[in-house]
Amino acid sequence: MSIYILVHGAYHGAWCYAKVVPLLEAAGHTAIAVDLPGHGDNLVPMVDVTLDNYVDHVCGICGAQDGKVILIGHSLGGMTITQVAERMPERIDWLVYLTALMPRNGETRADLARFEGDVDIASLRVISGDGLSATMTPDSIRPTFYGECSDADYEMALAKLVPQATEPLRRAVATTPGKFGTVRRAYIECLRDHAIPIAMQRAMIGVQPCARVMTLDSDHSPFLSAPEELADHLLSL
Repeated sequence: MSIYILVHGAYHGAWCYAKVVPLLEAAGHTAIAVDLPGHGDNLVPMVDVTLDNYVDHVCGICGAQDGKVILIGHSLGGMTITQVAERMPERIDWLVYLTALMPRNGETRADLARFEGDVDIASLRVISGDGLSATMTPDSIRPTFYGECSDADYEMALAKLVPQATEPLRRAVATTPGKFGTVRRAYIECLRDHAIPIAMQRAMIGVQPCARVMTLDSDHSPFLSAPEELADHLLSL
């Protein structure tokens, strides 16, 4: 039996994995979808939503499990799982980047924008007056995140999205070959992604190769648009 810990990306919450968790459990595994601080039911003041607090929260969940975990991070969640792997490499069996940011030591989300090509995600963010959070421009949400999703799934997701704290967008990860570098990495690339385009995904893999690379013909949200195929990939690890 494996233990899957699923970490969401910006604006999202544990709710985004609602179709995937039952598929993993039906195969006899444990699956835990995480609400990071400031997301879903994990309500904290926006000023306290930081990458460090994301990492602390996920480390607490991983550390409470009876054995190693398969740690999955979607999109911005790649920053969190990278730092968790540095902190507790001995607790992680696989580190899985689901069309996710995969930073190297010292890199921020902004640093990875060099791989975006013609896509400029920062231009679609609307920063709050106090600078602590961001939302997406309304007309960009569906084509960026949910291009292959049903109308019902899009409407459900739209109702649950929350502002994203900006601090995790600005913070650099700090990793070392002796810790993060010892953890097996897998990347699940999504061919129709308009948030992290396939060229960007493959550029990150090119500079930081993974032991496994798997492909989904999906948008940025395969947990909604292709849950069975996503679960199959996860179960193959």
